[in-house]
Amino acid sequence: MGADQVRADIASARHLELYKATKDEEDLPGLGKHYCVECSKWFESEHNMVAHTKGKNHKRRLRILREEAHTQKAAEAAVGLGTDNGVRSQETTEMVIMED
Repeated sequence: MGADQVRADIASARHLELYKATKDEEDLPGLGKHYCVECSKWFESEHNMVAHTKGKNHKRRLRILREEAHTQKAAEAAVGLGTDNGVRSQETTEMVIMED
């Protein structure tokens, strides 16, 4: 799962329950009892899950989830697209008139 889907799972318990309902417990490791929400992974035992939470991949995932999600508006602003509602300076209009 992508970070945006994991954020939705964390924000809404219902979203997570709907996802878990689509999986058969018999097909999941540990009968679906040990689930890491941040990484969206199932584990065989509590011991394996604890070892996972101490690991580098889990900590990296937590760091990614703590960052603010990227938006299209922010991406466009970074490349200079979008609206500029700032006050226009008088110098630029005067310079255009003088050049004519």
